[in-house]
Amino acid sequence: MRSRGVNAAGRRPERRVRDRLTLTRVHVAFAAVSSPNERRIKLTLQYDGGGFYGWQVQPGARTIQGVLEEAVSRLANRPTTVVGAGRTDRGVHATGQVASVLVPEKWTAESLRRALNAILPHDVRVSAAEEVPLDFHARFDATARSYVYRVGTSEAALSPFRRRWCWPLARDLDRSALDAAAREIVGDHSFRAFAKAGQEERGDRCTVMRAEWRDWRGLGVEFHVTANRFLHHMVRYLVGTMVEMALGRRPVEEMAHLLADEPGLETSPPAPPEGLFLTHVAYNETERQLEEAGNEDLP
Repeated sequence: MRSRGVNAAGRRPERRVRDRLTLTRVHVAFAAVSSPNERRIKLTLQYDGGGFYGWQVQPGARTIQGVLEEAVSRLANRPTTVVGAGRTDRGVHATGQVASVLVPEKWTAESLRRALNAILPHDVRVSAAEEVPLDFHARFDATARSYVYRVGTSEAALSPFRRRWCWPLARDLDRSALDAAAREIVGDHSFRAFAKAGQEERGDRCTVMRAEWRDWRGLGVEFHVTANRFLHHMVRYLVGTMVEMALGRRPVEEMAHLLADEPGLETSPPAPPEGLFLTHVAYNETERQLEEAGNEDLP
């Protein structure tokens, strides 16, 4: 004699099982998942982006995050996620990228730095490491990020020892046009016109604290920019547009109109990635001011 709800094969009817299943969508906020035997380590990274398909892990592609996660996982003897402050694109370099990792307690910041540098490939290096609170988040806790873009205006920039780390334009630029365009960028603006893809959940407004052009050791000019956040390709579109203005191909006055997102105007093509460096990530106002007063460690 079978009990109620059991068929001849001894299984309950599939329909009734489905009737009792209820799927509920929940939102889980970021929280530090750790044990008392772990440490969170903040890493400052340098890398030559020429040999990578950007920061973020991609199937079948060599990425900075992928290389780091492989190295940290090997040392921690377990799968380990590396969280970066910024997702640099393919070919973009860094002298001050920041990342964080959760590792077993036996790893101090300095011992982890040394061990990583012993096994990482030659185009990635950990320049500094420090222990931080377990709830530290390299991306969401950052208050400012700084980039430098190099444009080579002299023929010397065409050298194979220079062209990998700049835009080897080898043409004169109107410096007054560059300076005037950069002044328009400072402040809180919508940079939708200067982004390949927006971040809808965070909007397209960015607050730029610094935007200025400087001389680059007789080889050309450098664009220094600091903001609370950057949109995808934003710096490269800004530089590409300003260079077109400095070549006399479009009026400087269009910069203000582009920032106002006026219809009928488009940015110029983005500058190539090899001239761009992520130089610093700040987590408080003091760090940002110290960075602006210092010199970037660029090749």
